[in-house]
Amino acid sequence: MRTTRRGWIPAFVGVGLVLLAVPTVWALGSGSAREQSPLVIGHRGAAGYLPDHTLESYELAIKLGADYIEPDLVATKDGHLIARHEPNITTTTDVRSHPEFADRETTKVVDGVAETGFFASDFTLAEIKTLGAVQPLAERPQQFNGRFEIPTLSEVIALAKRKSKQLDRPIGVYPETKHPTYHADLGLPLEHRLVKVLRRAGWNDRRAPVFIQSFEQSNLKLLNRLTPVRLVQLVDANDVAPDGAITYAPPFDRPYDWTVSGDPELENRLYSFFVTDEGLEEISTYADGIGPWKPYIVSSRAIALNPDGTVADANGDGLVNETDRELLPPTDLVERAHDHSLLIHTWTFRNEQRRLASDFGGNPVNEYLLFYGLGVDGVFSDFPDTAFTSRELFRLERDPG
Repeated sequence: MRTTRRGWIPAFVGVGLVLLAVPTVWALGSGSAREQSPLVIGHRGAAGYLPDHTLESYELAIKLGADYIEPDLVATKDGHLIARHEPNITTTTDVRSHPEFADRETTKVVDGVAETGFFASDFTLAEIKTLGAVQPLAERPQQFNGRFEIPTLSEVIALAKRKSKQLDRPIGVYPETKHPTYHADLGLPLEHRLVKVLRRAGWNDRRAPVFIQSFEQSNLKLLNRLTPVRLVQLVDANDVAPDGAITYAPPFDRPYDWTVSGDPELENRLYSFFVTDEGLEEISTYADGIGPWKPYIVSSRAIALNPDGTVADANGDGLVNETDRELLPPTDLVERAHDHSLLIHTWTFRNEQRRLASDFGGNPVNEYLLFYGLGVDGVFSDFPDTAFTSRELFRLERDPG
């Protein structure tokens, strides 16, 4: 079993809605450096402010307090690992404004779903470097579209190292291997490439400020044999029903490597297996933590229902979103993950009002305080400044002296 380095104090503190145990800091990094707990992980950088997965976004996340920056990894035609959310780069780059690449538009099947667009694997790194990143969400700032290039993993690591020295605090990287089965089928497997980059950076050891995450399981099992760095099993789902039940539908029902495994046992499992005690014990044999979607820890239900059973516009603003839902009691997943010696890093925290359950009163800080109080070891945030500020408030509430 892979082991983690965590300490716990038998103290109980009040944080809004809950009274729960609080994690201490735990050792890691280079030399005697110690990581903060809970970690603030800059989700795709500071994605709430700047286009995802750019050096500028990662640097801003660090300035805003992130302990780790998260590059999602896909492969180029010539085998380089670049930071993009998906192999399909249509909505996250300005590729459509490049007429020289118009003939690259195609349809590929990613995890069983046909997608039309432009795919990183059809471009060399040199070609990728001619593109600019864009903000994929219309509600977020658009004035930076096209200004920043797409970085490689090596460039992201170099940034983290440089900022660590400048700020005199450890900055880590938290790469996700995106769609490993898809890449393997293209002849561009991600695992060895990733480990090679870490080795060249001198970060292929147990104490390196690195976590590797994946929604697939066989990918992590292979990485467990290839590298001693810490691994995290991501846990997805499709949606949350009006009553708060987590729902499952392809391609968000199970890791895709299970779907194509040919193993009847795996083909019949859902992501929900990972949050059972049996699943947590299995994860502990090849990984150091789990990364569940937030509703696995605290779900929500509709405040009111329409006649057809769908979520009603409870607050009368003409929209139906998270503000029309109320929180359910927390599950015991955090406690059980820790019982299995697993860290738990949850995702994704965002500031937009429509994404906040009614209980939070429109203030994203309240959501962080709830999850920090539940004892999570880290949060993925599009707004790392809010995550950082909330952590400081949480500490002050816990220890006002």
